[in-house]
Amino acid sequence: MRVRIGVAVMAAVFALYIWLLGGRAIAMIGAGLDTGEPIAVVMGGALVVFPLVGAWALGRELWFGWRGDRLAKRLAAEGALPDDEVDLMPSGRVVRRDADELFPAYRSAVEQTPNDWRAWFRLGVAYDAAGDRRRARAATRQAIRLERHGA
Repeated sequence: MRVRIGVAVMAAVFALYIWLLGGRAIAMIGAGLDTGEPIAVVMGGALVVFPLVGAWALGRELWFGWRGDRLAKRLAAEGALPDDEVDLMPSGRVVRRDADELFPAYRSAVEQTPNDWRAWFRLGVAYDAAGDRRRARAATRQAIRLERHGA
């Protein structure tokens, strides 16, 4: 629950930033049109791009998180999440040695059943536990893609 609150706060702050930046861009375009300054219009137009890209990125990240959370809940309901197989440090983080030992089994499962979203999602969890966030996200994206297409 703490993670969801953190995500909601960060999304709200970023949305406020996008809104304020968009407002400044529109004001700059308006001022440039009123005064006949073409550079202000061009700069305001260029500045509009940032809120649009930011809104797209925010939406994409929230969608990724929602879909990943949905898959995690499905696997948890099936009793198939790998989280009980590793020891935790007092901080709650996974002991890296344990995660590294489990990783080959999850990679092998993906190699044996490359169209199984469950195998890809568990591989993503293993990558995340091992500290490889880039590969964890890639494996989770593949799991989402496969689940969405009914694999």
